[in-house]
Parts: sequence; C-alpha cells; structure tokens
Amino acid sequence: MNATKTHMRREIEEIPEATARLLDGSAAVLTEAGRGIRERDPHFIVTVARGSSDHAATFMKYAVELTAGLAVASVGPSIASIYGAKLRLAGSACLAISQSGKSPDIVAMAQAARAGGALTVAITNTADSPLARASDYAIDILAGPELSVAATKTFVNSAVAGLALMAHSTGDDKLLAALARLPEHFRKAIACDWMALAGALKTPRSLYILGRGPSSAFANEAALKFKETCAMHAEAYSAAEVMHGPLALVGPGFPVLALAARDASEPSVAEAADALAGKGAAVFVTSDKAKSAQPLPHVATGHPLTDPLTLIVSFYGFVEAFARHRGLDPDLPRNLRKVTETV
Repeated sequence: MNATKTHMRREIEEIPEATARLLDGSAAVLTEAGRGIRERDPHFIVTVARGSSDHAATFMKYAVELTAGLAVASVGPSIASIYGAKLRLAGSACLAISQSGKSPDIVAMAQAARAGGALTVAITNTADSPLARASDYAIDILAGPELSVAATKTFVNSAVAGLALMAHSTGDDKLLAALARLPEHFRKAIACDWMALAGALKTPRSLYILGRGPSSAFANEAALKFKETCAMHAEAYSAAEVMHGPLALVGPGFPVLALAARDASEPSVAEAADALAGKGAAVFVTSDKAKSAQPLPHVATGHPLTDPLTLIVSFYGFVEAFARHRGLDPDLPRNLRKVTETV
C-alpha cells in the first residue's frame, strides 16, 4: 500500500458528517415513521437483515427491549424467498435494513411481512430501491456513496437511524439529544488510537471480541470487519458466554478485545477481561474499571445507547490501519464484492 488514503479511511472520516446529514435530512420521515409505529402500538417487533445490517438490527433488538419493553425477533429472509412460508404478523412492526435495498431475499421478506399484517419500515442507503418501495415507510440514511467493500459509515448511519426511529416512537427526548451530539463524539472516536492491539496480533491466530448487551452487536460487527479487511480470524462472544466453552482456547498471549460501554454491563465486561488476563491472555478493554486488562482510549457519550457507537467507530480506524500494517488493501478484501444479492 502506498501513502494514498484508502476509500475506507476516507469513509470513516466522513462518519460525523454523514450522521449529521441523516439526523437533519431524514428528520421528517423519522418523525413520521416513529408516529406510525406509536399509533400501531405493536405487540412485538421483527427485523430482517443480513451481514453488517443484521448487526445493526441486533443492536436495535437490545435498544428496543431495554427501553420500549417490546420483544424483538430476527426473521430469516429465506423464510419467504426460499421456503415461501407465510408469517402471521398482525399487530407487529417490521424493520428491514439493507444498504443497497435490492437484495431479493430481504425485499421478499419485507413484502411478506407487510402482507402478513406488519407495519414495515425500511432503512436503506438507496432511496428509490425495491426495499423502499415495498415498505410503508422508507428511511434514507443519507450516508452517500460508499466505495470500500467494508461498510463503515453506512453501518453507523443504519444504527443511528434505528435509534432515532425508536426515540421518535417512544418520545425519548434524552435519546434524541444524545443522538444530536453524536457527530462531535464520532470525531473524537476517530482520533482514538488502538494500534496497541497490533503487538498482540503479530502472528496469525484467532481474536476474541467481547461485548454484552447492546455492545455485543458491535462485537459481531467488529469480528466481521476484522476478517474482511485483515484476513485473520476473529470470533465474537458475550462477555458472559466466553467464560464457558470458548475459554478452552485461551492461553498465554491469546488476543482479546473487550468492548465495554458505559452502561449496566460495564462492570461484568471489565471483570471478564480481567479474568482472561489472569490466564495470560493479551486483553484490551474500553473501560477504566479493569484492573489487569490493558485499557484502550474511548469516548463516553453520556447515554448508554449511544456509547457503543463510538466504540465501533474507533475500531474501524484501528482495523483499517492494521490491514495496511499487514500490507493489505482494506478496500479490496479477497473474494468479496460490495453488494451481495442473496436469493
């Protein structure tokens, strides 16, 4: 790699501006869709997504269950596209997330959910996409063109759009205020240097990435991006689950990244990080509560649901730099392309 800035790096640096653009430019439809969900008063929520978009949906699952008291379930897109099954979804709302908005299975499931009685909301970076047309409400995340194969600003804006939608539907003014402050927090998060991790990853091996609660969704997203851009294996676990079967692989020098947000789960994530460090693992954690694991710089946002978002932004900066450190081009991962259209 030469000194030219990668598409991925440029797109990471665009995250603050992209988020501000979303919150301003899509404010009207977010308010309208939030009102629509409130009037529907759903008994439960279903989500439809794949890949990074599914990680955003998992984040929304935690956010909705923690604050709105509604159960959220992920529906497999192949239920409609392959199996042709019909779901009884009367009294529900369906959130479909797709950057391109044109993957046939996602579109088919959104159409099936609408036919089954669900109020459907699409979150997409393509305003006039098949998914947008198939839904009752379509939220344009306004991230702008994304050229790198690895999704960064589109993932962040999808998650932010989901939070804003929920805040409008529940009338959560504190969350709306926290979202408005995110662009500045993201600028600080981009500046956080996590390259201390690189020393623990000198030879190819697996990396454990931990989270808990809402941050567990970002652990999955981080593991995916690490595999995509760095051609090394990573696996995401709950900070609680890692202390069971996965613990068998942990030994001296085993690399672990623990993503702790400033919420009720932080003490347990820090405790798990210290327990793994006690077994000789090379553990890095985004918390000041750990005693043995090495702390990483992080940006606190003042709200437990926006806090995990700054962590993934800092991770994106690390993984782009680490890929280049390994002599790889993070824009062009082997065997991958930008849009995957699954039937």
